[in-house]
Amino acid sequence: MSTSELVTLQHLNRKAIIYIRQSTPHQLVSNQESLRLQYALRQRASELGWSDNNIEVIDSDLGTTAASAEQRPGFKEMLAQVTLGLVGIILSYDVTRLSRNCSDWYPLLDLCGYRGCLIADRDGVYDPGSANGRLLLGLKGQISEVELHTIRARLTAGILSKAQRGELALTLPVGLVRNELGVVEKEPNREVVDRIDLVFQTFGRVKSAAKVLRMFNEQGLLLPRRDRFGDIIWHKPSVASIISILKNPAYAGAFVYGRTRTLKSGSGSNLSQQKHLPMEEWKIRVNDVYPAYISWQTYEQNQSQLMNNYAEYDRNKTRGIPRPGAALLHGLVYCGECGHKMVVQYKMSTRYICNFLRQQYGVPVCQYIPADTIDEYVVNAFFEALSPVELDAYQQAVKAQQQTEDSVKRAHCQQIERLRYQVALAERQFNRVDPDNRLVAAELEQRWENSLRELKLAEIADAQHQHTPKVTLLPKELKATFTAIGQTLPQLWHSGVLTQVQKKSLLRCLIDKVVIHRVVRDQVRTRIVWKGGDTTTIDLPIPVGSLAELTNAHELETQIISLSQEGFDDQIIAQQLTVQGYRSPLRKTLLPSTVKTIRLKHRIFQNHSQSHPRQISGYLTIPQVATVLAVPPHWIYDRIRKGAIAISRDETTGLYLFPDLPETLQQLQQLKAGQIYNLRF
Repeated sequence: MSTSELVTLQHLNRKAIIYIRQSTPHQLVSNQESLRLQYALRQRASELGWSDNNIEVIDSDLGTTAASAEQRPGFKEMLAQVTLGLVGIILSYDVTRLSRNCSDWYPLLDLCGYRGCLIADRDGVYDPGSANGRLLLGLKGQISEVELHTIRARLTAGILSKAQRGELALTLPVGLVRNELGVVEKEPNREVVDRIDLVFQTFGRVKSAAKVLRMFNEQGLLLPRRDRFGDIIWHKPSVASIISILKNPAYAGAFVYGRTRTLKSGSGSNLSQQKHLPMEEWKIRVNDVYPAYISWQTYEQNQSQLMNNYAEYDRNKTRGIPRPGAALLHGLVYCGECGHKMVVQYKMSTRYICNFLRQQYGVPVCQYIPADTIDEYVVNAFFEALSPVELDAYQQAVKAQQQTEDSVKRAHCQQIERLRYQVALAERQFNRVDPDNRLVAAELEQRWENSLRELKLAEIADAQHQHTPKVTLLPKELKATFTAIGQTLPQLWHSGVLTQVQKKSLLRCLIDKVVIHRVVRDQVRTRIVWKGGDTTTIDLPIPVGSLAELTNAHELETQIISLSQEGFDDQIIAQQLTVQGYRSPLRKTLLPSTVKTIRLKHRIFQNHSQSHPRQISGYLTIPQVATVLAVPPHWIYDRIRKGAIAISRDETTGLYLFPDLPETLQQLQQLKAGQIYNLRF
């Protein structure tokens, strides 16, 4: 018999749905009493008047949260049946079982009110179509949502409190383990510890994760990783695995919480992705919690180096890794006009180009500047800054190389020792198996053979490594050069000993960036920003295409005319004006040929023969013919080159000589007018 006046015959003619849900799989196992109470709602439905055949239990959402309806197929099935008008009442132990999100709760109320479906919990029966029923159910839904927020906030606060003390038990990377007391220690396997140390040592020397990978592959060394069960397995190294080691702050002894942020892929989508946050946005960081492989300062230097190693340094605004190109300042040069990073162009000549605005907005290139002049000045300034420095560079280099050799040798020995143990283990397992059990025996025999093969390859690689050349000893003179590096670096720089990559790496040790701005056509204002913030600024002359592009072209021309008229030689004029700061368009000094060009332009001749055209009796020279025909001399030279005028040079004078006859000029006039096309003299 019905125990509620809201239940009518119309409701009883439709089915009663009992919705059962537990929030997590753990609750499903541990909270058995709550599960029994929810299944006991079948008795409540019977008391309200529904027969056993008309009662349906939906429990497909066990172990699923009610924060959203997306991942709950049982909830969606219930909505579908309510929409079709098949449900007379929905029974749940409390509102929190149905939904903890008002965005899902209120549409359910609207749908039940429209279809005349009742909702019941342990406190009573409600009609969502009535004002009182909707009010009570709405309040319960809001309380359910707030309760979820409160529970989550309470749990999060506990996690953050523990994380701020560095005591939260996060998953540890390979090389760190947590003992029975919860204390984090280094992996007891010495091969694992030494292999991780070798990764950091090699990166500190070569400054590139790709070069670390290359070294590991050349030496045939493997990298320890953890499988999904937490066991250590040995894999061939990859760039991703090496970078994951270099970027993990746990190796620097730091406990870090909140290094990533979960982002939804799109609206209405359940897919999410992890975004790695920059170091300054990490939520919690506690140093000196774990046993450290490297110091925190070294970790920060590694992160800075990895950031600078991006190949697309123009887009990422990083330096990029030093490369073998001719431009020594690539990745360091910024535009003094717009402030963006400049890139290198190796077309016809080496130039620094600011093309950011052209790429973004399609406007012309901001500025392009020849690189050689800028590089030369910056290198000289670098030498000057480094001149008082004395380093025992050779001893440091030998020590670092020897440490690397020892680490690689130790890694080979540990790898061979591990493989020998695996061979012995495989042999013992094979010897203990029943020979009649051929399926198991065949598999163990195959494992034994694979272990022997891996051991043989490792021993061959170790033998090859033993025959590789070790540290090269330098002569005493070269040792002295390395010791007094500040004074001898200029000679070493131009001797061909250093590669372009090494030169660029040296420059980056002292220089943070170089800002260049073309103030006038033939001058570039160059500002060197040193490590520490000091700056050096100078206006440098750069090559231009013509005399007219020089800032002081008019003054230069006036000076040359004045000195030429006084009778000075071109060489003397060039030397004197070079001292005063004048120069040729493509040179740092003033060339005598430039002086001669300007002098002849103003018809100032040093030899008398240069003051008038040559006169040869009985013949006309090309300048004389050009004057009569009123054409430039190169017009005649062009016709001679093309064969329209057939004539040979005179053996004595080396000139083209035309007969001084009226017919000659008449024929040339006809050629000029296009009446004839070929002449022969």
